[in-house]
Parts: sequence; structure tokens; C-alpha cells
Amino acid sequence: MIVERSNHSKAEIAYQAIRSRILDGSYLPGHRLVLSRLAGDLQVSALPVREALRRLEAEGLVDFTPNVGAVVAAIDPDTYVETVEVLAIVEGAATAQAAPYLNSAQLTEARDVNARMKESLGAGDLRAFTLLNRSFHELICSACPNAYLRTTHSREWARLETIRRSAFGMMPGRPEQSIDEHERIVALIEAGASSNEIERVARDHKLRTLRAFAARDTVSSRAAW
Repeated sequence: MIVERSNHSKAEIAYQAIRSRILDGSYLPGHRLVLSRLAGDLQVSALPVREALRRLEAEGLVDFTPNVGAVVAAIDPDTYVETVEVLAIVEGAATAQAAPYLNSAQLTEARDVNARMKESLGAGDLRAFTLLNRSFHELICSACPNAYLRTTHSREWARLETIRRSAFGMMPGRPEQSIDEHERIVALIEAGASSNEIERVARDHKLRTLRAFAARDTVSSRAAW
């Protein structure tokens, strides 16, 4: 019984570690998940790693390809687009409602998070960038007085991460634009801009990512052609 608990614990550790790396963009779509390499990295045997990969396959995060093995699953473009469209609406509304309740300390913290995003981008650390990006939006929207909007916002972010991992890595130039757009959102809130303007800018911030994603698909198609 002790061995069973130990194996279960190791499988859970492997599952959480690999899943985290997929969601934060450390492992991008198509990345090979080599069993022996993962086992050595996580300091466990192959068995719990194999169990973890099967669990991730059931979640749609991992695919098993003949003659290749386990790879990080590709992004479903339709689901990604639909989720970002919903998040754009929810985040725009939540940001607009939060604006009057954000104090100077919170806005300073938001700027600090944005500055750290810039630093992580300069260091080529998309993993940190992705985590900080979500932190920025959660910080801003945490002041939204509508509890249902806050809950929906968090739920859609979680769903988006499961679908896309780090799509920023596949959209050259978009991370830099995102940092600039964050600064504009904070500046509008500080200036006491109208809720309509704040909502429009926050919503467009997400929709710009969709446009970058669509442009990336077009470029990829042309390259393939």
C-alpha cells in the first residue's frame, strides 16, 4: 500500500509539472515529450511519467503520434478564437467596472507587473511573461464590484490557457504591443476616462491578439505554400 501511494504521488508530481510547462508556454505545440528525458528531469521512473502523459492526453493537452511518441497538442484555432472573443467582452466590462475602485497603490502595482513583463520579454522568458500577463489583468479586474463578472473572467482565462498555452510565442511583435496597451489602460484609468472608453480599449486589447493570431496563420499558410 505504501508503494501504491508513492507511485500515485510521483505520477501527480509529474502530471502537475508537465501540465504547468505546457500551460505557461515552456512546451509549445509540437514539442516532443520524451519519456526518458522527462523522467530524468523530474527524478522519477518512466511509469509515473507515462501515467501523467496519458492523463494529459485525456485533457487534450498531449497527442500521441506514431513513430514520434507524445507531443504537445496543437491549438484548436476555432476554440481559441471563440474563447478570446468571449474574454474580450468580459474583460472589457470588468475593467470598466473596476476602474473607479482601483486606488493608486493598485495602479502602481499594475505598472510594476507590466515593467516585469518587459524585463522577462527582454530576457526571452515567455514563461514568466505569460504568467505576468494574466497577473496584470487579474489585478485590474479584482476591483470589479460584480462578483459574477470576476468569476467569469477567471474561468475564461483558465479556459484560454488550457487551449493556447503561450500563443505569444507564435505571434512575433505581439508581446511588445501588449505591454504598450497595458500602459494605455492604466493611464486611462488614472485619467478618469469614461467607462465606455475604458471598456472599448480593454476589449480591443484582446481583439488585437486575435488579429495577430489570424495574421500568423496567414503568414504560415503563405510560407507553406
